[in-house]
Amino acid sequence: MTVSATRTGIVHLTERAPQLTGAEMVAALVPPPQFANATFDTYRADPAYASQQEAKDLLIAFTGGGTPVKGGLFRRPKRPEIKPGVYLDGGFGVGKTHLLASVYHAMPARRKYFGSFIEYTALVGALGYQNTVELFRGSDLLCIDEFELDDPGDTMVMTRLLGELVASGTRLAATSNTPPNALGEGRFAAQDFLREIHAMAASFQTVRIDGTDYRHRAVDGHATTLSTPEYEAALADVATAGLVSDDDFDGLVSHLAHVHPSRYIRLIDGLAVVGLRGVQPFTDQSAALRFVAFIDRVYDAQLPIRATGISLDLVFPEEMLAGGYRKKYLRAISRLVASTLA
Repeated sequence: MTVSATRTGIVHLTERAPQLTGAEMVAALVPPPQFANATFDTYRADPAYASQQEAKDLLIAFTGGGTPVKGGLFRRPKRPEIKPGVYLDGGFGVGKTHLLASVYHAMPARRKYFGSFIEYTALVGALGYQNTVELFRGSDLLCIDEFELDDPGDTMVMTRLLGELVASGTRLAATSNTPPNALGEGRFAAQDFLREIHAMAASFQTVRIDGTDYRHRAVDGHATTLSTPEYEAALADVATAGLVSDDDFDGLVSHLAHVHPSRYIRLIDGLAVVGLRGVQPFTDQSAALRFVAFIDRVYDAQLPIRATGISLDLVFPEEMLAGGYRKKYLRAISRLVASTLA
């Protein structure tokens, strides 16, 4: 089936070789579509977890917002010092990105940016370090979603960049993930973050957010898998009104090695559904990590996934889940489950 002028039909991502300029990368530094209108008012704190309301109150203060609510963090007449940076530490699906986007929208700033850690490091790679510093110098706010601590090189580059920006007056807000319902692990994640950015750790205030993953509250934790006839029927149905991708799982995973992660967003441009045939477990960690970055972009774009083969929440074998990239894989599983149910 060919693609028509109205962008319907079926395409193969393995045939796409997207390009992305530095200017396009900068223009994309805004909250993802599902958080385009996120506000503090639309964030529904779970009453079972007081830290959610406390985090919301603190972030409202961080943006210079209204009077703290009764029972919040700031019941005392004198409000505590607000540092130039805040770090949201908590598990998957507790609303950290919603709150981060709320900070972005609420901050009365002329120049502000919102992007994932990988988007910022990709920009440094595309423009060069000094050009990136000059690009962001004088900006009012930088929001960094999913700050990664597992690549020492990237972490050092970002720490240096953020240090220069804070010195020039830029305010920072960052999030990272810890496994859901893992008692104590969030605290260690905060310590890891502050240790890695030790040169500017004093600029950050850690905000702990507890809770359960909202993406899993009504499901059993498994991604939906389809038979081949069900899969083909599902893609054909969507393809009559929108653009659908249909790729062999191994083929797509191999193709991702030839596309820079900063271009994954362009790889899925225009799609209504992502289709994966013959899903199977990873045996190579580099391939698994590229797939995680791809799924981050798919989830940000709110694209449903339809798949055959093993359930997508089982693609990362136990030895990978037990390793240093555990948090990344668990985040991806959470998003894969949600995307197959969409």
